[in-house]
Amino acid sequence: MRSALAFAAVGEIATGLALLILPSLVGRLLLGEELTGIAIPVARVAGIALIALGLACWPGPPRLGMLVYGAAVTLYLAYLGFTGISTGILLWPAVALHALLTALMIREQALDKASGR
Repeated sequence: MRSALAFAAVGEIATGLALLILPSLVGRLLLGEELTGIAIPVARVAGIALIALGLACWPGPPRLGMLVYGAAVTLYLAYLGFTGISTGILLWPAVALHALLTALMIREQALDKASGR
């Protein structure tokens, strides 16, 4: 079972990296059409989520996956906002929420280490 989980984790991380770096190519290979417009940032967020899922399934603390997801999606959404690529009404609240959740997970991790858990 462990080898199947590790294999799945590697597959999700690889797919996530591909979506993050080359979303249009992945769209063409998986769906038969290149991704364009708003589908590209959505695919990149999905890529970040797949990387985080793979890390959460990798041997080690599952919290790492959520930390990576929270931090990466915070940075990516903020980048979209600062560059003007996306300016939806919930963009900045989503950035703030992900930043807060990431900070809380970092705090929880520090508390766990301090208490020896």
